[in-house]
Amino acid sequence: MTFLSDARLAAKVARRLVRQRIHRRQLRRTLAARPPLKPGHYEIAVYFADAAVNMYQIRQWYKPLAELSARHPVLVLSRSASAANGILAESDLPVAFVRSVADLERTVAEQPLRIVLYVNQNARNFQMMRYGRRWHVFINHGESDKMYMTTNQFKAYDYSLIAGQAARERLGRVLWDYDFDKRAIEIGRPQADHYSGELPFTPDERTVVLYAPTWEGDRPSAAYGSVASHGVDLVRSLLATGRHRVIYRPHPRSGVVDHAYGAANREIVQMIARANQADPSVKHVHDTGSDIGWQLAIADVAVVDISAMVYDRLATGKPLLVTRPVNPLAEIDAGGYLSDAEWLTAEEAAHAPERLALVADDDVARERLSRWVTHYFGDTTPGVATERFHAAIEHLFAVWEENAALHDGDSPSDDSWDPDASDEDD
Repeated sequence: MTFLSDARLAAKVARRLVRQRIHRRQLRRTLAARPPLKPGHYEIAVYFADAAVNMYQIRQWYKPLAELSARHPVLVLSRSASAANGILAESDLPVAFVRSVADLERTVAEQPLRIVLYVNQNARNFQMMRYGRRWHVFINHGESDKMYMTTNQFKAYDYSLIAGQAARERLGRVLWDYDFDKRAIEIGRPQADHYSGELPFTPDERTVVLYAPTWEGDRPSAAYGSVASHGVDLVRSLLATGRHRVIYRPHPRSGVVDHAYGAANREIVQMIARANQADPSVKHVHDTGSDIGWQLAIADVAVVDISAMVYDRLATGKPLLVTRPVNPLAEIDAGGYLSDAEWLTAEEAAHAPERLALVADDDVARERLSRWVTHYFGDTTPGVATERFHAAIEHLFAVWEENAALHDGDSPSDDSWDPDASDEDD
């Protein structure tokens, strides 16, 4: 048994090494075909230490960052070849592949970076945060009431750009001795000003339902995923009516921990394929694309798990149902929107058409939803969040200038690092 386990592990490691080499060869070809990065040019960096599997965390920031770069040049610092390939293919943002700390040191020395943005809490963020004389700013990859949003790791950053009053209250319940007035800046959701993507179907009289579940999670307290508990019955019931069009957008990590969860995901995909084959005019959608926005905007009703998708949908002000986790250990924030949300239990999933119809036609629920939208995102008038995002960045540049003037003449600290440190990954 031990021999078989060791053999499987060895095979897994070998496959990983092969994938890494393939990604790096591809990246070398891509970068060789592009002009080299201009030294002394980039003022803002986005540090991304994850591989391609977690690109959803940076993907939603592509367009806000591209717009920001017209004011202050933005550079993505990618520690992974697979992610660097993906970002270069999907966006116009320039990318520096900083596989090792020595590569990172070189890039930091070449560029006048004043602000470094972080979209997640990867442990390797600290390899970048060691550099002083610049602001390290957490911008996150979405707004939600998951426990991830109340981590004490917020204190590690000089500043955090948060969505609104709800985020401030949520953090206020757990962060001790934290200067919210100085370090937490409310900007709303600038990503909502850049919803993108073309519709893969022509709208008609059918009710469009977006089902956007999260992954199964890696521990019971974060077991929010509904694909195995709700998803199969939910999608089957909607496909059977002939009155609904389903957009199924599963989390890219679905099934990475639980094989049964992955099997349920594949079953849903197969059901959608069979339904489209039986009636090609319906055009149900299995959505794995990089564009995010059209799904939220076109859906008449959305069914989402406890994740950032709740709040992405909330920002549209349109009806949604939140799946109630079946794991009793899954932590649910009872103090925010989830205390007042419309829930879908696993038992109700097989009767989803009736449940969705009730939510869509409830005027009281719509009014309640509107109040929560304001609480979480403030003014959602198109363009306002982008203005607040830009204003926050300008504020940070101004504070940087003040500190630079105050400390002019100070000897720089020793930023040396062992270039042979084991820090490579993909």
